[in-house]
Amino acid sequence: MKKSIFIGCVAMMAIYACDSSKKGNSEEASDAEAKEEMVEEVAEAQPAEEMHNTLTEAEKADGWMLLFDGKSTEGWRGYKKETFPVAWNIENEALHIQGSGRGEAGAKDGGDIVYDKEFGDFHLSIEWMVDSAANSGILYRGKEEFDYIWKTAPEMQVLDNAHHPDAKLGKNGNRQAGSLYDLIPADPQNFKGHGTWNKAEVIAKGNDIVHIQNGDTVVQYTIGSDRMADLIANSKWAEINENWGNIAPSGLIALQDHGDNVWYRNIKIKELK
Repeated sequence: MKKSIFIGCVAMMAIYACDSSKKGNSEEASDAEAKEEMVEEVAEAQPAEEMHNTLTEAEKADGWMLLFDGKSTEGWRGYKKETFPVAWNIENEALHIQGSGRGEAGAKDGGDIVYDKEFGDFHLSIEWMVDSAANSGILYRGKEEFDYIWKTAPEMQVLDNAHHPDAKLGKNGNRQAGSLYDLIPADPQNFKGHGTWNKAEVIAKGNDIVHIQNGDTVVQYTIGSDRMADLIANSKWAEINENWGNIAPSGLIALQDHGDNVWYRNIKIKELK
């Protein structure tokens, strides 16, 4: 009798051990599946790697044109030159003017660059980033008449407001980022700071011009208006070029070499009809 009880106990212990093993394996499998699902959920929650210097299918269908592909300088050249300045390079898929410390004279082998096509009515979109205390500009409807394109072209200011002295010059902040340089201050002033990408847009339709910075409309003006005539008469332009206000209905888009490290990417344009 005792022998039978012993054998029965051994058998039950074996069954229990087997069941426990199965249960353990099942729990481990469930834990592994749960962890795998959690990893998949986290991966899905992560933003996809942002693509730069490309157009979406919707943008292509809407008539947008890419001016820089992140790999080559095709379409760009130096102001009043046939070649592309060596002081500009491509760094991390961005057009980069290498700081020279020479101010608006630009680098010895640098200078402003222009896209080799004139645009009249357009919507321009571009991202820019500046080094500390850096200065540059996005110019449009410019002509190759003088030593610098800014003598004929309006400029959307590109600047480190916190560290460049030009931010405190001019009037009411009209030399700060996003402003119509030396004429109309950007309002609101929403520059994100040096070392950070900012988005600039210029919409030109006839004589009506709009500057958009980081999603906000910051400047609006009309070429040839009484307001503009008054602003020009009380600015540096009155002494530099008395005809500055006669902005051409079409012209070149330029990026300025002001002697500082500045980067540009995602440069695209849509011609308006």
